[in-house]
Amino acid sequence: MQPEGKRQVQDHSLDRSLDIVSLISIGQHPQSGRVRRAEQDGRAVELGMNLAEKHTVLHAGDPLQQALRSYAGMGLSEVQVLDLGPRADAVPALVEYLQDHRPDIVLTGVRAESGESSGMVPYLLAEKLNWPVVARVADIVSVENGVAELLLALPRGQRRALKVPLPFVATIDNAAPEARQSAYGPGRRAQVESLDAVIEDDQTRSDWVEAKAKPRPKRLKVVKAKTAAERFKAATAKPQGESGKVLKDMPAAEQAREIFDLLLEEKVIS
Repeated sequence: MQPEGKRQVQDHSLDRSLDIVSLISIGQHPQSGRVRRAEQDGRAVELGMNLAEKHTVLHAGDPLQQALRSYAGMGLSEVQVLDLGPRADAVPALVEYLQDHRPDIVLTGVRAESGESSGMVPYLLAEKLNWPVVARVADIVSVENGVAELLLALPRGQRRALKVPLPFVATIDNAAPEARQSAYGPGRRAQVESLDAVIEDDQTRSDWVEAKAKPRPKRLKVVKAKTAAERFKAATAKPQGESGKVLKDMPAAEQAREIFDLLLEEKVIS
C-alpha cells in the first residue's frame, strides 16, 4: 500500500476544467547565489500542470530574467510576465490580474528565495481578493462540486486533510511533488509574454538598506555529560591541547584581553 503522502496527483478525482494560476519568482541558490528556478515555485508549477489543462504561469517583474526559461523548460508553451521595475510593488499588479481573470486556484511558494522573501505575498493577495489562504499544501487530492480536498504538510512527515471552497490561494510546501527536470530546448522555444500592469512603488522597501549577512557566531565546544561520573571525568580530565593559559594573578585588563583574543581565535566573535 502506497503511503498517503506519496500518492500521485494524476490518479486523483479532479475537474480538468479548473482554471489555475501559478505565481513564480526568481530563485537564488543558497550557497553560490546563482539565479535559478525557485524550488517551491517549481513545485507549484508542477502541481498546477497536473491539476488542470487551463494553467497559467505568471511572474511579476523583469520579463528578460533568464530564470523564467527554467520554468518554461518544464513543458510550458508560455510564461506571462507583469512588466514591473525593481522598485515596484508586485501585489497591486497581481491583484488586478487575478480580479480580471478570476481563476479557481492560485498556487505560490511559501516564500521567495530572493528579494524581501517575507512570505507575505499570498496573504496580501488573499486579503485583497477576500479569498481563503491555505498554507503549506503538500497535495490537492480532489476538486468536486466547487470544493477542494487538500493535504497539508505537518512536521515529521505527517499530513492533515482539509476541505476548502473555491476560489482560494495555496502556498506549496517542500513536501509537494518535486518539479520535473527543465529541458533547455523547450525553455528557449517557449513564449514569454509581457503584460502591462499597475505600477506602484514599494514605499516601505525604498527606505531599507540592504547588506550582506554576517556569519553566525561559532559556539564553543561544550562537553555533554549526563551522569555524575561523566561530569567528574570531564572536569578532571587533562586538557588535550597545550596552548591553554592559566590566568592567575594578572591585571583584569590583561585577563580580558586574553579572553577576547581566544574568542576571536575560535571565531565566536568577529
